[in-house]
Amino acid sequence: MIEAALIFAAICYGVALLLDLWRIAVGPDASDRILALDTMVINVIGLLVIYGIGRGTAIYFEAAMLVAMVGFVSTVAYCRFLLRGDIIE
Repeated sequence: MIEAALIFAAICYGVALLLDLWRIAVGPDASDRILALDTMVINVIGLLVIYGIGRGTAIYFEAAMLVAMVGFVSTVAYCRFLLRGDIIE
């Protein structure tokens, strides 16, 4: 039963990633693209957690933490670049 739930959740996250790619391509504004990239990071974290549950190992949870940290820093850096024109003052 848990395998079916994991497969369903992975398919839902896959569809969400495709919708994020569509928003990145069509997004009318740079802020929409930043939001879609941040949502993609969240979806990748969810996929890593689902895969870790399916495999039964904890290494994927650590990978999800690393992706979360890198995603947060990259989102802040990209927003700062759009607002100020540079990342490092």
